[in-house]
Amino acid sequence: MSDENTMPPLVINGQYVKDLSFEVPGAPGIYAEMSGQNPEIPIHVDINAAAIAEKTFEVTLHLKVEAVLPGNKPVFLVELAYAGIFTLNVPDEHIQPMLLIECPRLLFPFARAIIGDLTRDGAFPPLMIQPIDFMQLYRSRAEAAEGQEAGHA
Repeated sequence: MSDENTMPPLVINGQYVKDLSFEVPGAPGIYAEMSGQNPEIPIHVDINAAAIAEKTFEVTLHLKVEAVLPGNKPVFLVELAYAGIFTLNVPDEHIQPMLLIECPRLLFPFARAIIGDLTRDGAFPPLMIQPIDFMQLYRSRAEAAEGQEAGHA
């Protein structure tokens, strides 16, 4: 039996905050302005993966949260790049789905907790981001890429 067959398919070597920014541009007045109003809070998600050694990759989950009041008045802005180092012991055809679905799925709960704590510490109710369907995100991006390639052909 070879070592390759006894290795787990995915190993988390480490995870860390790569970049973090929290801004409340209208403080302290924004706290009074928010009284009785609920901000709109769109969340932008991006994932990057880069090889750092043979079968070892850095996967970075980027979350950008911009809370705004009606009239496009900014409440707060959070930008988080949360990364992990992963070793994958899977066939080559499974590497991209593992990097863009499974690895971000493992990073997400930690990134979610950081954003929840950060917004609470910024004197707002803690923002609990709903789970993200990374499989659907992967599929929709693959379909968009196929559509672009078809448009260029």
